[in-house]
Amino acid sequence: MERRRNLLVGIVVGIVVVGVVAYVTGLSKLLFSRFGSSAEYQISESATAPELFTGSWINSEPLTLKGLRGRVVLIEFWTFGCYNCRNTLPFVKSWHERYREKGLIVIGVHSPEFDEERIAENLRREVASLGIRYPVLTDNDFQTWKAYGVQAWPTMFLIDKEGRIRWKHVGEGAYDETERRIQKLLAEE
Repeated sequence: MERRRNLLVGIVVGIVVVGVVAYVTGLSKLLFSRFGSSAEYQISESATAPELFTGSWINSEPLTLKGLRGRVVLIEFWTFGCYNCRNTLPFVKSWHERYREKGLIVIGVHSPEFDEERIAENLRREVASLGIRYPVLTDNDFQTWKAYGVQAWPTMFLIDKEGRIRWKHVGEGAYDETERRIQKLLAEE
């Protein structure tokens, strides 16, 4: 009986020590950021969003963020082979349909993970089969990805009417929160 109690105490102490070390070293932040994180940017601290780099456009003529001033822009970095990206897709498509007439423009930046995702015809076929009707920009050389400091698929950015980044979410989830942010930015003067 004493041995079981000591084993249980040892396990609990071990878990606490690992938790404290992870917190102190910042490891917990790194681990949780891999599973989804969100960040709000205040107007005073939000930087002007980097311009979109050149690539092929699907469902649109070439767009620039400067040309989209006055509209709220949702940029989603994705790739068609990503399971997590496919899970977010219904929400992104829904926001496009619900809010495009109110001033939201959704742009999918396709940054490929695998070689077959780099082929434009494969991407066009997937965009059509997935029912994506919003603009999609190819980012085969990851220039736009790097400009935004993206590290994982999917990553979403909300850009206000002045061209400033105001919201970022990495991974799946936070759909209700993201939609509230879209509504808030659309309501801003």
